[in-house]
Amino acid sequence: MAHYVIMGCGRVGVSLAHTLEDSGHSVAIIDQDDRAFRRLRRTFGGRKVTGIGFDRETMRHAGIEEAYAFAAVSSGDNSNILATRVARETFHVPHVVARIYDPGRAEIYQRLGIPTVAAVRWSADQVLRRILPEAGIAGDFRDASGRLVLTEVTLDPAWLGHPIAAIEKAAPVRVSYLTRFGEGILPGPGTSYQEGDTVHVMMRLDDSSEVARLLAAPPAKEGM
Repeated sequence: MAHYVIMGCGRVGVSLAHTLEDSGHSVAIIDQDDRAFRRLRRTFGGRKVTGIGFDRETMRHAGIEEAYAFAAVSSGDNSNILATRVARETFHVPHVVARIYDPGRAEIYQRLGIPTVAAVRWSADQVLRRILPEAGIAGDFRDASGRLVLTEVTLDPAWLGHPIAAIEKAAPVRVSYLTRFGEGILPGPGTSYQEGDTVHVMMRLDDSSEVARLLAAPPAKEGM
C-alpha cells in the first residue's frame, strides 16, 4: 500500500481518489473549498485537507512527505504546475503529474521534465498510468496475439547513469525508446539512463511481473 496526494476535488480528483482507495492505497485530497469534498462518496476514508494545494504546510497536512505520488488536477494550469514542482523539488515525491489545459504549455513543461497531461486529450486513465504502477500494464500497444506489449517501466534510482543495454541484460525486455525532456529518443550504444527519463520497453505480457521485480531493484554489481 502506498500513499497518494491529489490536488483538486473536482470530477477528475474524485475519480482518482476513489480508484486509488479501491486499489488499497491511502489517499489525501486537497481543495481550497471544503464544499468540494461533498463530491466524494460517503465511505471515502482518506484525508480531506482544505487549503491551497501548493502551500507547503497544506501539503504536509496531506502527508506529502511520505507520498509515493502526487497528482495536481485542479482547474488552474499555473497552480497545478507550481504544486507539482513543489512536490518534486521540495518534498522529492518520486512520481508527479500535472493536468494542463493549454497544450502549448504542456509541451513546454514536458521539455522541463515535468510530466503533464493536456486536458484536450485527458482522461483519468492517463494520470493513473503515471502514478499507479499496476495500472501501467495496459501498455501503449499490443501485438495481434496479445502476447507482446509496449509499455513504460519504473526503474530503481540506482539505475541512473547505467547504459540502456544493461537494462536489456538484466530483464527480458527490449528498450524501444526513451522520453527525455518531453521528446522521444532512440537509444544508441552509448545512451545511459538519466534522471527524468521515461523508459518504454517491448516485452512479453507474461513476463510483466518479473520485469517489474527486476527493474525495481538496483542493478547487480559487476562480478555478482
